[in-house]
Amino acid sequence: MLVVDPSLAVPPFEQIKQQIVAARESGEFPANHRLPPVRHLALELGIAPNTVARAYRELEASGVIVTRGRAGSFVTGTVESAEKAGAAAARDYVATIERLGLTASDAVRLVRGAVGQG
Repeated sequence: MLVVDPSLAVPPFEQIKQQIVAARESGEFPANHRLPPVRHLALELGIAPNTVARAYRELEASGVIVTRGRAGSFVTGTVESAEKAGAAAARDYVATIERLGLTASDAVRLVRGAVGQG
Protein backbone atom coordinates (compact mmCIF):
# COMPACT_ATOMS: atom_id res chain seq x y z
CA MET A 1 0.00 0.00 0.00
CA LEU A 2 1.32 3.40 -0.94
CA VAL A 3 1.40 6.21 1.61
CA VAL A 4 2.40 9.87 1.59
CA ASP A 5 3.92 11.46 4.69
CA PRO A 6 3.36 15.24 4.56
CA SER A 7 5.92 15.77 7.35
CA LEU A 8 8.78 14.63 5.10
CA ALA A 9 10.86 17.10 3.09
CA VAL A 10 10.47 14.78 0.08
CA PRO A 11 7.64 15.95 -2.21
CA PRO A 12 4.58 13.66 -2.35
CA PHE A 13 5.10 12.77 -6.04
CA GLU A 14 8.66 11.69 -5.22
CA GLN A 15 7.46 9.59 -2.27
CA ILE A 16 5.06 7.78 -4.60
CA LYS A 17 7.81 7.20 -7.16
CA GLN A 18 10.23 5.87 -4.54
CA GLN A 19 7.64 3.50 -3.10
CA ILE A 20 6.65 2.09 -6.48
CA VAL A 21 10.30 1.56 -7.45
CA ALA A 22 10.99 -0.12 -4.08
CA ALA A 23 7.89 -2.32 -4.40
CA ARG A 24 8.97 -3.34 -7.90
CA GLU A 25 12.50 -4.15 -6.76
CA SER A 26 11.30 -6.16 -3.76
CA GLY A 27 8.80 -8.12 -5.84
CA GLU A 28 5.81 -6.69 -3.99
CA PHE A 29 4.77 -5.22 -7.36
CA PRO A 30 5.81 -7.86 -9.91
CA ALA A 31 5.92 -7.29 -13.66
CA ASN A 32 2.48 -6.44 -15.06
CA HIS A 33 1.12 -5.46 -11.64
CA ARG A 34 -1.68 -2.97 -12.31
CA LEU A 35 -1.31 0.30 -10.41
CA PRO A 36 -4.38 2.09 -9.07
CA PRO A 37 -5.91 4.67 -11.39
CA VAL A 38 -4.60 8.20 -10.81
CA ARG A 39 -7.84 9.56 -9.37
CA HIS A 40 -8.38 6.56 -7.13
CA LEU A 41 -4.87 6.73 -5.66
CA ALA A 42 -5.10 10.51 -5.22
CA LEU A 43 -8.36 10.13 -3.31
CA GLU A 44 -6.91 7.31 -1.19
CA LEU A 45 -3.81 9.38 -0.33
CA GLY A 46 -5.66 12.67 0.11
CA ILE A 47 -3.59 14.48 -2.52
CA ALA A 48 -4.25 16.16 -5.85
CA PRO A 49 -4.64 13.91 -8.91
CA ASN A 50 -1.95 15.95 -10.68
CA THR A 51 0.55 14.85 -8.02
CA VAL A 52 -0.10 11.18 -8.74
CA ALA A 53 -0.15 11.85 -12.48
CA ARG A 54 3.29 13.48 -12.24
CA ALA A 55 4.70 10.48 -10.38
CA TYR A 56 3.26 8.11 -12.99
CA ARG A 57 4.58 10.23 -15.89
CA GLU A 58 8.08 10.29 -14.44
CA LEU A 59 7.99 6.56 -13.70
CA GLU A 60 6.88 5.90 -17.27
CA ALA A 61 9.64 8.14 -18.66
CA SER A 62 12.20 6.14 -16.69
CA GLY A 63 10.77 2.79 -17.79
CA VAL A 64 9.49 1.65 -14.40
CA ILE A 65 5.87 1.57 -15.51
CA VAL A 66 4.00 1.52 -18.80
CA THR A 67 0.59 3.07 -19.42
CA ARG A 68 -1.79 1.22 -21.73
CA GLY A 69 -4.50 3.81 -22.31
CA ARG A 70 -7.74 3.05 -20.53
CA ALA A 71 -6.38 -0.32 -19.41
CA GLY A 72 -4.25 1.49 -16.85
CA SER A 73 -0.65 1.70 -15.72
CA PHE A 74 1.42 -1.41 -15.12
CA VAL A 75 4.79 -2.15 -13.55
CA THR A 76 7.47 -3.26 -16.00
CA GLY A 77 9.88 -6.04 -15.22
CA THR A 78 12.71 -5.93 -17.71
CA VAL A 79 16.39 -5.42 -17.04
CA GLU A 80 16.27 -2.55 -19.51
CA SER A 81 13.67 -0.76 -17.41
CA ALA A 82 15.84 -1.23 -14.33
CA GLU A 83 18.73 0.36 -16.22
CA LYS A 84 16.50 3.27 -17.23
CA ALA A 85 15.26 3.67 -13.65
CA GLY A 86 18.85 3.64 -12.39
CA ALA A 87 19.83 6.28 -14.92
CA ALA A 88 16.86 8.41 -13.92
CA ALA A 89 17.79 8.06 -10.25
CA ALA A 90 21.36 9.08 -11.08
CA ARG A 91 20.10 12.17 -12.92
CA ASP A 92 17.89 13.07 -9.95
CA TYR A 93 20.86 12.61 -7.62
CA VAL A 94 23.09 14.85 -9.74
CA ALA A 95 20.40 17.53 -9.78
CA THR A 96 20.15 17.36 -5.98
CA ILE A 97 23.93 17.52 -5.56
CA GLU A 98 24.08 20.58 -7.83
CA ARG A 99 21.18 22.23 -6.00
CA LEU A 100 23.02 21.73 -2.70
CA GLY A 101 26.19 23.25 -4.12
CA LEU A 102 28.26 20.09 -3.69
CA THR A 103 30.99 18.96 -6.07
CA ALA A 104 31.26 15.82 -8.17
CA SER A 105 33.90 14.58 -5.71
CA ASP A 106 31.44 15.07 -2.85
CA ALA A 107 28.82 13.12 -4.80
CA VAL A 108 31.15 10.19 -5.45
CA ARG A 109 32.27 10.13 -1.81
CA LEU A 110 28.65 10.10 -0.63
CA VAL A 111 27.71 7.28 -3.00
CA ARG A 112 30.70 5.20 -1.93
CA GLY A 113 29.72 5.74 1.69
CA ALA A 114 26.14 4.72 1.00
CA VAL A 115 27.22 1.60 -0.90
CA GLY A 116 29.49 0.67 2.00
CA GLN A 117 26.52 0.86 4.37
CA GLY A 118 24.35 -1.36 2.15
